[in-house]
Amino acid sequence: MTDERQVQEQNDEKLINDAFQELLDRYLESKHRKKVEIITKAFNFARQAHKGVRRRSGEPYILHPIAVARIACVEIGLGSTSICSALLHDVVEDTDYTVEDIENLFGPKIAQIVDGLTKISGGIFGDRASAQAENFKKLLLTMNDDIRVILIKIADRLHNMRTLGSMLPSKQYKIAGETLYIYAPLANRLGLNRIKTELEDLSFKYEHPETYQQIQDKLKATQAERDNVFEEFTAPIREQLDKMGLPYRILARVKSPYSIWNKMQTKHITFEEIYDILAVRIIFTPRNEDEELNDCFNIYVCISKLYKPHPDRLRDWVSHPKANGYQALHVTLMSNKGQWIEVQIRSERMNDVAEQGFAAHWKYKAGGGSEDEGELSKWLKTIKEILDDPQPDALDFLDTIKLNLFASEIFVFTPKGEIKTMPQNSTALDFAFSIHTFLGSHCIGAKVNHKLVPLSHKLQSGDQVEILTSKSQRVQPSWINFATTAKAKAKILSILKRERKEMQMKGEDMLHDFLQQEGLAASEENIKKLCDLHKLKNADELALQIGQRVITLGETDRNELKEKPTPTSWKKYIAFAFGGSKKQEEKQPEPQPLEIDKKKIIKLTPDAIQKNYIIADCCKPIPGDDVLGYIDDNNRIIIHKRHCPIANQLKTSFGNRLLAVQWEIGKALNFPVNVYIKGIDGIGVLNQVTQVISQQLNVNIHKLNIESNDGIFEGRIQLFVHDVDDVNTICNNLKKLENLKRVTRIENFDDTITD
Repeated sequence: MTDERQVQEQNDEKLINDAFQELLDRYLESKHRKKVEIITKAFNFARQAHKGVRRRSGEPYILHPIAVARIACVEIGLGSTSICSALLHDVVEDTDYTVEDIENLFGPKIAQIVDGLTKISGGIFGDRASAQAENFKKLLLTMNDDIRVILIKIADRLHNMRTLGSMLPSKQYKIAGETLYIYAPLANRLGLNRIKTELEDLSFKYEHPETYQQIQDKLKATQAERDNVFEEFTAPIREQLDKMGLPYRILARVKSPYSIWNKMQTKHITFEEIYDILAVRIIFTPRNEDEELNDCFNIYVCISKLYKPHPDRLRDWVSHPKANGYQALHVTLMSNKGQWIEVQIRSERMNDVAEQGFAAHWKYKAGGGSEDEGELSKWLKTIKEILDDPQPDALDFLDTIKLNLFASEIFVFTPKGEIKTMPQNSTALDFAFSIHTFLGSHCIGAKVNHKLVPLSHKLQSGDQVEILTSKSQRVQPSWINFATTAKAKAKILSILKRERKEMQMKGEDMLHDFLQQEGLAASEENIKKLCDLHKLKNADELALQIGQRVITLGETDRNELKEKPTPTSWKKYIAFAFGGSKKQEEKQPEPQPLEIDKKKIIKLTPDAIQKNYIIADCCKPIPGDDVLGYIDDNNRIIIHKRHCPIANQLKTSFGNRLLAVQWEIGKALNFPVNVYIKGIDGIGVLNQVTQVISQQLNVNIHKLNIESNDGIFEGRIQLFVHDVDDVNTICNNLKKLENLKRVTRIENFDDTITD
């Protein structure tokens, strides 16, 4: 036994030394100053601290910090400080060493980064708070001081995702969901394009393994055809570029599985209907730095003589870089085969920035820093504003941060001609709040390009915006529905909250006066009677509605308080408490709190579905959908689709309450499902549709809505089916009808479908 252990230890030793040597070799190849000594010191310290510890996969723990340091060095392009911090990132969290020990040995900078990467120990938030959200908040706070914190965290997450296979399924959903919700958009916002794509694909692979495999197989099957298209399309381009005399390379960029799936979901289309799976990337070396921009446009002019460009699809991020530093010229051209192909034109420098983000700027600026870092510091400032505004709810906080992570931008002008960068889909209201809170809270309308528009008007790139204000204007609750930026939403909510508090206090005084006049005590019992009478949940709601004069206390309230409640009113209360006419709920007791083993995969049997589990109303999963379970505050298990927006929030904030679940239903139960159809109107089309559903497939139609306009009809059908296979059979049979051009499953009956 000891011999075996010795061999194991020797193998581990070799594995660790080889991994560290490879890290050092890659570091020495980079342009950073060569500080091998401190890196070796950090490695030896971490190795000692994690000695004897193994990961779930069985390998020595120290291999994880080495892998994270390698990603930080090679894939993000960071230097010795970051490499040391990456090697030490788990020491404080998992061993007895403290941040002070790190500071004494490695100095304040590395200690500060390691501190930012250390999770806050649990138990100090209380039950309601989300430790995940709090840790993320801490990470962002440290990020304000040093951006490298978040870059190393992304490297850490990337390595965890690459080795996620050895985790429990419920843990996989939590980590994959959190990655998609926060870390992929963060990587995108920091310009780490390659890492963002890999994070998305890995998350997708663990959340929807079968769909991921199907897309991979289809990509493989269509590979040869794409290669032919690429060769034919680029041959004339190569000829022209050779004549220009610029050094260049042309690459084929294939859309990632996650992007393909995302497009299929949002546009409700099939794999075959996605036209932009292939894009062409031209990467050139400019004659000199000053000519870079001109060379980009010269290449554009040159290739648009060969192929006709799409008039609305020229994207110029060369003159106006994205906030994450991305620069390129995107143009969509019509190939000789009659399909649109996107061409991305970048210089070698732009390509580095696209792959490595802000880390690449430091490579090109000898003095460090660049004009684009202005964009980064602007973004960090917004994050700081959000952090300064205390948000009690973890989910709200994460959503607010997430709003600011998406890097699609538009450029708008102030009346004086100053340019402002705003997130895409911003409204005039967002613009007002982005300039000043006072302007936002008193605005009544706007003039866009000298025309009067409402505050909900969506701005387009190039708009000139003037905000109109009035001193008497106050923030309206409805504004929250069309504010899209994090800053505007946060400010509106905090102003409304303050006003709500004032109204509530006013209502409390009015209620107190009323009870005093009637000679009644302000007891809990009396207030509960009034809440029941007005069908309100609690005393706060009651005070608020009295303050807002929605409720005027009078005769009815007096009678309710002074007389004993009659049996009829008690009946009314019970019916209300159990949700009105749902008879089954009156008879059926609440689902019993279950004994739950989180490590096991829970089977969803017909009996269990009816007794113990609740099917989420937001995404209405049916057997065959990829699902997960969530234990709510009352210890009930709610079943969500894995890609449902609510489930995504839960993965990010309450990951420890997730369960892996599996359908085992057979054809025992019926579930409602909604199908959307669209096609060319004609006599008897509706008859054909109902025949396919009711007679051929023997499925019961529960609800039907058809509208026809200019020869095109749209319909929505609600059916009762057993599982996803039934839905697919129905959709495939309907697609065979000549007049039907689109058939797709939708979550809600009234969902709007965009082409």
